[in-house]
Amino acid sequence: MELVVVGLPGSGKTAVGRRIATRHGATFVDLDEQIEREAGARIPDVFASEGEAGFRRRERAAIEALGPADSGSKLTRVIAPGGGAIVDPRNRWHLFRGRRTVWLDVRPEVLAQRLRRSPTVRPLVAGRDPLGTIRELGAARARFYAAATRIGGVAEMARVVRDVDDLLVVPTGPGTVLLRADTRIGRLVIGEGILGTEVAAALRDLEARRAILISEPGAWNAVGAGLADDLSRDGLPVERVFLPQGEAAKRLSVIEDAARELARLRVERREPLVAVGGGALGDAAGFLASTYLRGVPFIQVPTTLVAQIDSSIGGKTGVDLPEGKNLVGAFHQPASIVIDMAALGPLDLRQRRAALAEAVKMAALGDERLFAVLESDGPAIAAADAAALESGALAEVVERAAWAKVEVVLADEREAGGRISLNLGHSLGHAIEAAAGFSGLLHGEAVGYGLRAAGRLGVARGVTPPERAERLERLLDQLELGVAPLSLDLATVLDTLELDKKHAAGALRWVLPTDDGWAIDADVPEDLVRQVAATVLAGRQSVAGPITRAPVTVGRS
Repeated sequence: MELVVVGLPGSGKTAVGRRIATRHGATFVDLDEQIEREAGARIPDVFASEGEAGFRRRERAAIEALGPADSGSKLTRVIAPGGGAIVDPRNRWHLFRGRRTVWLDVRPEVLAQRLRRSPTVRPLVAGRDPLGTIRELGAARARFYAAATRIGGVAEMARVVRDVDDLLVVPTGPGTVLLRADTRIGRLVIGEGILGTEVAAALRDLEARRAILISEPGAWNAVGAGLADDLSRDGLPVERVFLPQGEAAKRLSVIEDAARELARLRVERREPLVAVGGGALGDAAGFLASTYLRGVPFIQVPTTLVAQIDSSIGGKTGVDLPEGKNLVGAFHQPASIVIDMAALGPLDLRQRRAALAEAVKMAALGDERLFAVLESDGPAIAAADAAALESGALAEVVERAAWAKVEVVLADEREAGGRISLNLGHSLGHAIEAAAGFSGLLHGEAVGYGLRAAGRLGVARGVTPPERAERLERLLDQLELGVAPLSLDLATVLDTLELDKKHAAGALRWVLPTDDGWAIDADVPEDLVRQVAATVLAGRQSVAGPITRAPVTVGRS
């Protein structure tokens, strides 16, 4: 067994960790001390000479060098990372998997006093108001620390050590929690092998007397049946309601049938539904939850990559009409979203590749680290390469894309402002889906074409730097998205654009990428849209001639 002790600067990680290790005859590893030995310099000097980025590279290397955890029953190693080490998703992946994790939670006022008296220089605090800095760091890192078991760190040292010691004899649940955040739009939990434990906990928080699982045959066979068994063992009776697979679930007639099944089960207003499936299932089950008895709680359990990084987050629910995608729907936030990367194991490779279009979208909106990870590891993730999982690349992409969407939605829950940015690539993408009759083409595949269109329109309108658009196209090429020609009627695609939800005052508001973000352009000429749409439908090899560039002033983010 191994223990990781995390917390803010001054929380006592080193002191507590040393005492626990001594009591158990275990090895103690202070990662900051290890970095100093490797660098031949003190941490403040490393910051001064290499910057925070250089220090973080050394920190990641030191964590990776720890190797796999000891899974025995005896405590053999105690690890105390620096306060900011757990900000990096890959650090948490390597640190937390297979290890017990403890968070020493200390009030900011106490930490500020300790830091004022401490002879140790903390580079992120030095020269700043300790209390204000600690509060900022605490707010920014709360979701990472909360993945560990909380221990109050204000008591005297002997009491804190006893509390940690007592925790070590308590059996742990399966899996690893990597992030836990309670937000205004619901709780988000990300981890591996956590599904049964976390869904049961979410249902208990909602005082549920049973688990009502809404799923579809594919997701049920892959994930739902096992979850049902876990919940039954936890003492929760399980009911299930099946919807059709894929986009076929998103029909009003399907919602009526499902609502009648809920009525037969005598579902009450406070009883939560649990949506187990991919993006289409989550959209339909969320809409069912938003309308049955004028709204019941629900929990999202996304089982596909596109649902984990995008569609399960944000509270948009809806169904399709023959005239267009998601034209009937409601905003209805889930009480919890439980993202378990172990649920991705059986995922079809085509679906996995298509899902990455939504991650590319978030990268193009300005997340440079996500952009870089997709460039280096995207093809391996798309191919379900085991190395992409073991390295933490998949965990990093899921977390960065998911949290980026959380932040956008928290700032604009009902698309009154910045949330429209999430439609980058979706105007033409949705039109292509509808023109294809919502069959034969996955959502992410359609978005891949839409992202290419947005970049090309942006260059033509003087919004997107050509090198930015080229980088976006190269990444899509790497991921094999939006490459093959589509045998769709151009006029049908353009007619479908007229039903896009992003119209305002009769004009379609296009979301276009900039050098480090996005812009809105509601004045894109129809002939330019037609030209770009034609090149996109013709496939990647169709970009033979330049699209005329016409600089224009547009609304920026």
